[in-house]
Amino acid sequence: MKIFILFSIITLACGFLVSNAKSLPYEAIFNFGDSISDTGNAASLHKSPPGDDNGKNPYGSTYFKHPSGRMSDGRLIIDFIAKAYGLPFLPAYLNLTEGQNFTQGVNFAYVGATALDMEYFIRKGINSVTPDEKSLSVQLDWFKKLKPSFCKTKEECDNCFKRSLFLVGEIGGNDVIAHMVANKNIPQLREIVPLIVEAITNTTTALIEEGAVELVVPGNFPIGCNSAVLTVKKSDNKDDHDEFGCLKSYNTLAQYYNEQLKQAIETLRKKNPQAKIIYFDYFNDAKRLFQAPHQYGFSADKNETFKACCGAGGPFNFLPNINCGEPRSTVCSEPSNRINWDGLHYTEAAYRQIAKGLLEGPFAYPPLKSPPFKIA
Repeated sequence: MKIFILFSIITLACGFLVSNAKSLPYEAIFNFGDSISDTGNAASLHKSPPGDDNGKNPYGSTYFKHPSGRMSDGRLIIDFIAKAYGLPFLPAYLNLTEGQNFTQGVNFAYVGATALDMEYFIRKGINSVTPDEKSLSVQLDWFKKLKPSFCKTKEECDNCFKRSLFLVGEIGGNDVIAHMVANKNIPQLREIVPLIVEAITNTTTALIEEGAVELVVPGNFPIGCNSAVLTVKKSDNKDDHDEFGCLKSYNTLAQYYNEQLKQAIETLRKKNPQAKIIYFDYFNDAKRLFQAPHQYGFSADKNETFKACCGAGGPFNFLPNINCGEPRSTVCSEPSNRINWDGLHYTEAAYRQIAKGLLEGPFAYPPLKSPPFKIA
């Protein structure tokens, strides 16, 4: 793999980094996760939407004006966070090239990634997850392979990473979706939550052992408000929905997941008092957008609140067998008016509002260091 060439090209990366970014709250960001934060790893391997540009692909169209490897029309939460701290967009690990400067962080997130390893899904007979979708443990291995380019000894690594920010997720959503596709009901979905939380906890612990001292572990989104879930788990029973239109049972599942994760984080804090472990409340940060969309610049038309901007029809403009960017799909005229982009992922406008809630409050516990720049 081309990544190994870099070890002989860039050495003592932290020393370089300190001299050039010493005034920044964080000198580097290392990100792990799935399509919510992948900036090009999956696209680098598959060379397919949202990675290739056939002139018609709408991914990236709002900000980048071309597909950028991101599952949105523009920037993601991780992009807004990096820029707020004066750092560049994180390069995708699988896109690193010879001589490239990656001293201010690397992104290991991968579209479709799961918290649980491939062996688990094989054992359970769940075939919607493939080896292509790199699990959290695979991403951790990538970090360990790259680590010697930053530091050699424990002392060097401790010094290197003491002003770096590590984000472990969001991840776990694809594990839940894989079980949903396998027709697991809510009680069965609840049963896998402890396994997912354990996988996230193990990776967080491993990163602390590698020298990380400030880490973010995000919870999951209000999946009951998701266009894809509203379509696939469609219910005409009004009692199945909350007052805003989200499916109550799936949001309750997400809340259960988040409570389990927060308990695990509290245990990690007690075991690792030298580390600062931050919880990102993605659930309430995102849910407020559905509760009062007009307050955040989105369409006030309730018929539009849950509709995907890019899709091929249906009540929520999402059809499971037709992806955004395929010939039968269309794109709304103003993505900034929509919360959901393609049924499964949010628009840049929604990610901007979520990032503001994380950095400006009150959805990070405890708060991150104050960013030197406002989110634009």
